[in-house]
Amino acid sequence: MTVPSPDQVTRPGSGTGPRTVMVVPTYNEAENLEALLSRLHRAEPDVHVLVVDDASPDGTGALADALATADERVSVLHRGAKQGLGAAYLAGFARALEQEYDVIGEMDADGSHQPEQLALLRAALADADVAIGSRWVPGGSIVNWPRRREWLSRAGNAYTRAMLGLDIRDVTAGFRLYRRTALEELALEGVASLGYVFQADLAYRAVRAGLRVVEVPIEFVERVRGESKMTPTVAAESLRRITAWGVAERGRRWKQRVAPGR
Repeated sequence: MTVPSPDQVTRPGSGTGPRTVMVVPTYNEAENLEALLSRLHRAEPDVHVLVVDDASPDGTGALADALATADERVSVLHRGAKQGLGAAYLAGFARALEQEYDVIGEMDADGSHQPEQLALLRAALADADVAIGSRWVPGGSIVNWPRRREWLSRAGNAYTRAMLGLDIRDVTAGFRLYRRTALEELALEGVASLGYVFQADLAYRAVRAGLRVVEVPIEFVERVRGESKMTPTVAAESLRRITAWGVAERGRRWKQRVAPGR
């Protein structure tokens, strides 16, 4: 099979198909991708999928191409190297906006975000600009996480909420839907977050832009196959950026308070 060139796009078939697309970044997810897409299309037959593959050495990109050839609801964006989750989502969002989808979503390729629960987010988006599948609101839950990882996630979300002044319980959640108009307001060209902090970055931007963000309780299931992409380097980037944003946010609020007295 011919290896696709970097940034080559395999487009879905023409027609008046659905206007909702889920952007699914992949790096070494050959064990999970086909099952995920099968579940997604059983649950939500009208939803398109844009796979964004970062030159996975395990053949995920070639598998995605084969799935796209067999199903016009699937398309693939190939990137030349592994550049981080945030960069993959930005590339996918840009492509989805170019293709004029009305609703653009994101989800993991490993099955942690259950496609059967996507309907909950779609329903919530009827009265919102952004719908987040949340682990940490009442009714949300996790399956098969060790206690330490749960503690780290809860603590990280609490720190992010405190630093940025957000009223979102699961700021780092990666199961989301955005209205097209919402993404267009978020100045994506200025986003520099590469890792998982990308999720907090966009949530923060959405709140500051005055968009309506709602959280929907979901059950998050730990991956069964493959390895997590979370690393100490990724975690360090998140901590560093959130701290910097928090300091800047406090400075902005201080200026707002003292400005009337000048």
